[in-house]
Amino acid sequence: MDYVNTFRFAVLGPVRAWRGERELDLGSPQQRVVLAALLLRRGRPLPLGDLIDAVWGEEPPAAAVSVLRTYVSRLRKVLEPDRGPAEQPRALVSVGDGYLLRVPDDGLDLAVFQRRVAEAKKTRAAGDVSAAADLLRAALDGWRGAALTGVPGPLAETARSWLDEEWLTALEARLDADIELGRHHEVIAELLPLTAKHPLREELCRLLMLALYRSGRQAEALAAYRGTRAALVAELGVEPGLSLQDLHDRILAADPALMPHQARSPAPAAPGRARPSVRAARSGAAAQDGTTDDGATAGGTAPDDAARPGPADPHGSPFQPARPAQLPADLPTFAGRDTELGLIGDLLPRDGSPPSTVVISAIGGMGGIGKSTLAVHWAHRVAERFPGGQLYVNLRGFDPTGSALTPDEAVRGFLDALGVPPMRIPAGLDAQVALYRSLLARRRVLILLDNARDTEQVRPLLPGSPGCLVIVTSRNRLTGLVAGEGAHPLTLDQLSPAEAHDLLARRLGSDRLAAEPRAADEIIARCARLPLALAIVAAHACAHPGFPLSAIADEVNESHGSLDAFTGGDDITTDVRAVFSWSYKALSAPAARLFRLLGLHAGPDISAPAAAALAGLAAREARGLLAELTRAHLLTEHFPGRYTLHDLLRVYAAERVGVEETPQNRDLALQRLLTWYLHTADAAYPHITPTRRRIPLEPRPQDCRPLEFTTHERALDWCEAERPNLIVAVHQAAQAGHTGTAWRLPAVLWGFFYLRSHVHDWLDTTRTGLAAARGAGDREGEAQGLADTAAALRSAGRFDEAVEHLRLALALSRELGDRVARASVIANLGDAYLHAGRLREAVEYARRGLALDRIAGNVWGEGIALSNLGDAYQRMGRYDEALDCLQRALVVLRAGGNRWVEGVTLDILGTIHHRLGRHGESVGHYHRALATHRDIGNRWGEGHTLGHLGDVHFDGGEPEAARASWRHALAIFAEFGHPDAEQVRERLDRLPDGPADARAREAAPRRTA
Repeated sequence: MDYVNTFRFAVLGPVRAWRGERELDLGSPQQRVVLAALLLRRGRPLPLGDLIDAVWGEEPPAAAVSVLRTYVSRLRKVLEPDRGPAEQPRALVSVGDGYLLRVPDDGLDLAVFQRRVAEAKKTRAAGDVSAAADLLRAALDGWRGAALTGVPGPLAETARSWLDEEWLTALEARLDADIELGRHHEVIAELLPLTAKHPLREELCRLLMLALYRSGRQAEALAAYRGTRAALVAELGVEPGLSLQDLHDRILAADPALMPHQARSPAPAAPGRARPSVRAARSGAAAQDGTTDDGATAGGTAPDDAARPGPADPHGSPFQPARPAQLPADLPTFAGRDTELGLIGDLLPRDGSPPSTVVISAIGGMGGIGKSTLAVHWAHRVAERFPGGQLYVNLRGFDPTGSALTPDEAVRGFLDALGVPPMRIPAGLDAQVALYRSLLARRRVLILLDNARDTEQVRPLLPGSPGCLVIVTSRNRLTGLVAGEGAHPLTLDQLSPAEAHDLLARRLGSDRLAAEPRAADEIIARCARLPLALAIVAAHACAHPGFPLSAIADEVNESHGSLDAFTGGDDITTDVRAVFSWSYKALSAPAARLFRLLGLHAGPDISAPAAAALAGLAAREARGLLAELTRAHLLTEHFPGRYTLHDLLRVYAAERVGVEETPQNRDLALQRLLTWYLHTADAAYPHITPTRRRIPLEPRPQDCRPLEFTTHERALDWCEAERPNLIVAVHQAAQAGHTGTAWRLPAVLWGFFYLRSHVHDWLDTTRTGLAAARGAGDREGEAQGLADTAAALRSAGRFDEAVEHLRLALALSRELGDRVARASVIANLGDAYLHAGRLREAVEYARRGLALDRIAGNVWGEGIALSNLGDAYQRMGRYDEALDCLQRALVVLRAGGNRWVEGVTLDILGTIHHRLGRHGESVGHYHRALATHRDIGNRWGEGHTLGHLGDVHFDGGEPEAARASWRHALAIFAEFGHPDAEQVRERLDRLPDGPADARAREAAPRRTA
């Protein structure tokens, strides 16, 4: 056996073998199959028939036996080249009609892997989690890729499946141990791609949810559950297992037992219900945590800022703030500014303790001087000192389009980053700022406010409590911030000659500068030691490594007369024109055209498809030009497929498009972009609000290539990603006189705004579209704008204003002779009165709308009107009339394919039977309503019906069934931040304690009168 002990074999990756330190040549792929089959038998004989199946499966060749014996013979020669003809094989031996391969205990990587995994399991059972994690890590390190890589045949396919399962199970065990050891932050990066690759694997989802939750990212943890549940339902037709459901419920209840022992903190109460509006389908389908100022709890421990429950929101339900990480990437070639870094570094305590006040650093200087680069670089240096996270916003104070971010837009973005559901964000700026400051209270958060215009833009974004760091950059001096808020000013000047030289050296290499020192100095001088200009010149030099620096210096000199203006003044538009012009002229003609057309786009960033639409190009061609602009440092790809312009470059692009493109070409380019946004939003519309009446659009130009969507989720994701640009597009369309786009774009975004509760944006865009239509005398657009604004107002709970807009829309629809629109407005008036509690008016307008829909033959409107009327009757206690209306509504709705309102109508029927004491019929209607809601993805409807179903079970003496329904309802309401979550939570409190409920009640802060 000593001879055999010199062998080592590997199957966890490519099949390989060594004798001593020398690797062996194992021959053809089929020969490797034979070896792999023998290795996987682990010292047990392998019959000849099984070996044939391993190599060829069910269709072996006629000479399979002789071919196999040839492979075995060759393997014996490889394994024992010195064996004489008369000697018996010692490694690969014959046993009966088959073969056996003798492998030492530690000679097969699979055996080593399995032994370490088994040892880890015993070690963890004994309580040594750290040692178990080390063993699992060592076991996994033995893998060198997918098992049996490059080995063909049926055996390899089968073996790969169970070997991959063993690898994944061991990896899950290691990740679980790491989370238990407090490494939850680190494992998230591993778990995200794993869950994407294995969407049906519940254990990976459980680990990701737990890691995210312990990292203060509750919303993302719940989103992970939703994704896995959706995949399981879609692929297998099953709900997640009890373990995953239990973790989901415990996260919603903020169970303190989920947190690491050293970081446990009191959990917030879950947030929580009312029936969704049927009009929706017609219009579109602190609690404080007990910590002291130094971050210690009353019990003496110091919890992670990110794990602390947040204050009560305006509706009274506490929620868990997220831990944002919004800093842009640091520049790897950052150079210089040592003095400035030292000065701002002195603002924080040297011992690493949190600052005793709000520290504000105001970094000023001319455009292109490197303010943002310095701020981001320093923020990354000190980010670890602020465990509450990092917030970042580009305030666009000097955007050439004039679209500076308003304080309320900025603070809403921060509230969103901190995990506040959209519908929980209050309407007024003062209330938004109060909530924002409450969330930051006693948390250590770094806030970077980039490119501020003035003090008034910044002041509402400042925290109100000590412990945070605020970094502000601006071209203005912000003297009000210095005088009124105690900000520490720092004004940047040009780089020193040595720093400028270092910047070029980091980008071009020291050898290249040393070869032409005079040319390097001339470039630095001509760029006036301005970082932005130097970066652009360096990008060009990098793209042409064969160009001598002297030639590049000459090109800069010839581009413009002088760059002396770099030395002072704020009119940087002329200061950097020479460098921009030089770099711009080096572009290909198509790239130069795209660059200048980007000056027409007023949004904060642009996607590759949108840029293609702007330029009237095919997507592939546009991506190539965008890559050219990015390489020239004239454009930044801040996220894959999304691009931004430095504001100075935006100024220059706007200049060039004004000079080089005719007014007609400029208007055509803008129209192409706005039309693309409109038609892509319209493509998303039927996925978000299926079967709803479409908004009539003008014919699509032949060169407009809108995106297409295949799922509800992708349509919503696109709308969310483009939301800032879509809002800007509405305003830009209104300003440019493209009235039809200005009012149609908010109309097709109705379902998105409604489902995501972006009420502020909804109101902003509908009012802008309405004003544009009125200004242009577009009566059709005015009528639609009035109806859409009313829908937004109704979602905001402003029923009186909604009624006012609907009455104006009603008068206008009469004037236009639009019977369908008139019936819709009348029904919406009935719905507004219904939710305002004015039931007589609700019945009157529902009846009128029903009559008009029947006259017009509008089956869609008729079904909704009947459902609204039945809802009004049931609220008045007129159950017989309500049942009659609702049963007729179901017939009409099903005939018209209106599943959205069908689900709501079934829910109302369930409520009526509940009130009449018909338990079985009520439960049946609720279950049918749930099936309908789930079929079309109406999560809000599902939540409301689950809440009502729980009520029936509770009144019927079925507390556990009630608990299950209410828990699921609470999960959905918390997912959307719906205020009805509080009502569901109160219902759960009425039940005898279940384990999760008891933990939640002990931990959750309560509202007080």
